[in-house]
Amino acid sequence: MKYDILMIGHVSKDIMIDFKGNETRLTGGAVVQSAMAAIGSGVSVQVITKISEEDKPLLEPLRNSGVVWTDAPSTGTTSIKNVYFTEDKERRDVTLISQADPFSLDDIPEDEPGVYHLAGLFGGEIPDTLIPDLAKKSDVAVDAQGVLRCVDGEGELLFKDWERKREFLPLIRFFKTDAAEAEILTGETNREKAAKILQSWGADEVMLTHNTEVLICIEGQIYKAPFTNSNFSGRTGRGDSTFAAYLSRRKTHSVEESLQFAAALCSIKMESPGPFTGNVEDVVKRMDQDNR
Repeated sequence: MKYDILMIGHVSKDIMIDFKGNETRLTGGAVVQSAMAAIGSGVSVQVITKISEEDKPLLEPLRNSGVVWTDAPSTGTTSIKNVYFTEDKERRDVTLISQADPFSLDDIPEDEPGVYHLAGLFGGEIPDTLIPDLAKKSDVAVDAQGVLRCVDGEGELLFKDWERKREFLPLIRFFKTDAAEAEILTGETNREKAAKILQSWGADEVMLTHNTEVLICIEGQIYKAPFTNSNFSGRTGRGDSTFAAYLSRRKTHSVEESLQFAAALCSIKMESPGPFTGNVEDVVKRMDQDNR
């Protein structure tokens, strides 16, 4: 079967500690948030992940979502601890406790999807050297965190510039970053200017998320849509959900409509903890409300 989106990335045994010290443990990772947003957007989705044999039961609750989950063998499973310092979850400390094995071309099915969505959690998880091979088959979408986040000797995740950005950005159709990541990549604090720089380096469509809005740069033009969430209880996974919703809607809709759809979906998602659980009708209704 040819899926609309083939997502590649590690699931994570997440430990979440909020600003009040409350601890929650769940199965997370960019692919979990992204897959649920995409399936809720009405497209077909396959996820390729890596997980240890003993942790495979963690995937069982996810298999009932309509997403096709395919696990490749790994000597370990990724686990990340997030400690949030503020109620809006904008400031956090991230520690990598353990990690699954990196992906290789052998882990990726032969079938060509509509889009390869590389939803990595840290640099090296999905080697960027896979991008040229995948780009020969289909459109490639890349989340910047998967090439910028690195691990120091203490397990702390740090952000470093992507050394091969000029080489690989021209092979990427969709590139997603947040404001902080865009500044690391470009040195530019102005979000619109940073997005334009990244787009000028070769990516066809650049998405940049911020706590107030999401913007797209295509052919040097900037398009924006606000987030309208009433609270931040579901803040975790904001960028993952927005990007996946945009990729899903962009298959059959314009840049502007896809952007509005993505902002509306993520606004709904951020008002409840966990991944998006709604459907296209819910999002369209929210779009209508936001446009009044």
